[in-house]
This record gives sequence, structure tokens and C-alpha cells, in this order.
Amino acid sequence: MKKAAVPSILVAVVLLALGVIAEAQQPTKVPRIGYLSLNDAASDSAVSEAIRSLRELGYIDGQNITFEYRYAEGKRDRLPELAAELVRLKVDIILAAGGATVIQPAKNATETIPIVMVGTGTDPVEEGLVESLARPGGNITGMTNISRQLGGKRLELLKEAVPKVARVAVLYDRAIQGTTREVKEDLTVAARALGLTIQPSEVGAADDFEKVFAAMGKQRPDGLHVITAGPLIRANVKRIAGFALKSRLPSMYGEKDAVNVGGLMSYAADIAESYRRVAYYVDRILKGAKSADLPVEQPTKFEFVINLKTAKQIGVTIPQSMLYRADKVIK
Repeated sequence: MKKAAVPSILVAVVLLALGVIAEAQQPTKVPRIGYLSLNDAASDSAVSEAIRSLRELGYIDGQNITFEYRYAEGKRDRLPELAAELVRLKVDIILAAGGATVIQPAKNATETIPIVMVGTGTDPVEEGLVESLARPGGNITGMTNISRQLGGKRLELLKEAVPKVARVAVLYDRAIQGTTREVKEDLTVAARALGLTIQPSEVGAADDFEKVFAAMGKQRPDGLHVITAGPLIRANVKRIAGFALKSRLPSMYGEKDAVNVGGLMSYAADIAESYRRVAYYVDRILKGAKSADLPVEQPTKFEFVINLKTAKQIGVTIPQSMLYRADKVIK
């Protein structure tokens, strides 16, 4: 019996060894991250912060993680199909960059693939994207930049910089989900508390800007507040800043890039920091965490930028106290 058992044991050992070798030879699955954006690749530099932060956690693009980029290039109607493409590719996570306009198509495309929000200024609870910030539920989590809540702070800073401001034109893209409500509700309430009057000015296409600028010329506002959500406004921000400069209008924006091209001031969450936090969500989800259990985070770092060159050109003297508080002053 013992002699007969020896060959059986040897066969078992050999089969076990072959199984171990075969398992070792199986290629390791490389996680695929889908990136869905309303913008185009050329203007979407912040995503590099997420990739850099993932590298710090040991994820190297092209080695142990891969990215599938899908850019709508400002065409909202392309988002559903681009989201569906990522689902067909069976990506492990979808990074949805650009607010509810982008997140909703991703949500419609899948109820199982984790979706991480980034660069969104909308309230995800109010938009019905998550159940709560603390317990999102479903397959969506990530960062919200609470841009709507910052609108009142921007008006306050504009009033502080230029006390004589009484009427503020608010320029926004009516097609961006939530912006109309932001203007008619949040900003109107904040303006009333500051003794300001809001003059809404909406655009929906590139051809609308000249009409809006002409209307502002007749309304003669004392200041300009630009809601920089969406590719239409971003693509024309230099044009907007140029108009404000020519009209000697003190202008406030929701992105610092506008100040770099001639806008007076901006106040916003640090977008680069938000993208860096995306790495945390990707890492946790790839290690087994459920998006439903990962709380939605709000920004902890904000940037206040002032362009002194513009201030001088339009005849505005920025209080020294504000210059001390600014994160960046362009001279």
C-alpha cells in the first residue's frame, strides 16, 4: 500500500507545481481608468495632477495602471456615447470631470462601475447624484468644489475691492446644469445682503457674446461676475476679460486662468488640489473599497488671485489688506 501511494503522491506534487507555475505565468490584470470630460485635451491640464499623485502611490500609467481618455470637446450631446464607450471597455473606474453635465451621462451608462467626481461645482446631493455627502450610496463619490456656495464670497470680495460697485452683471452659460438656479437664487440672495443688484447675462453660443456685451454697455453695470463653468465660457474667457478691461469693469471669476489673461480677481477652490485627491479615491477603490461608502469631500484649500496690472488699467486701487490675503498677485 505504501509503495502504491508513492507514485500518487509524486503525481499530486507535480500537478500542484504545474498549477503554481501556470498561475505565476498568468498576466496580472492592469486596472483601467476611464476619464470622461466635457473639455478638450489641450485645455485639461489639471488631470496631470491626478496622474502625478497616483504615481506617488505607486501607480504608473502604462505599467500597472492604464487610462482611457474621452473628451467631448465642448459637445454635450457626445457625452452619453463616450460614457457608453468606457462601459463597453469594462474600465474599473470612471473619473467624471465637469459637474452634473458629465456625471449624469456616466451615471446613466452604468450602475456598477465606480464613478469618481472631479472638478464639479454642483451640489451632488441637490442634483440627485448621491444620497448624502457622508454616505453617497450607489456608485458615485469623489470631490465637489461647491462653486455655487462660493458665489456669495466672490461678490463680497468684489464689493470689498471696489466699494462703489452697486450693479453687477453676471455672465453665465445657460446650458450648464444648475447655473440658472445659481444666478436666480444663490447669487440674488447674496447680492441683496451686500446691497448689490444682479443683472443676469446669459450665453448659449459663441455668437451670443457680442450681443451680451452690447447689452451690458447699455445697462452700464459697475462690476462683472463671470461663472466660469463649462467649455463655452472657458473658451471665451480671454475675450470676456478683454471686454471688461476695455469697459473698465472690475471683474470677478471662478477660475484663476481668467485672471492670468486680464481678469481682475478670482476666488475658487484649488482645482489642482482636488485632482490630487482623486488619487486617494482611485487607490481606495482599487484596493476593494466601495464608492457607496467613501464620503464625498469638499475642498479645504482655496485660491484668491488679484491682477494688479488690470487694477491699474481700469483705475481701481485694491486695498492693501486684500493684497496681503491674496494667494497670488500679478504685478
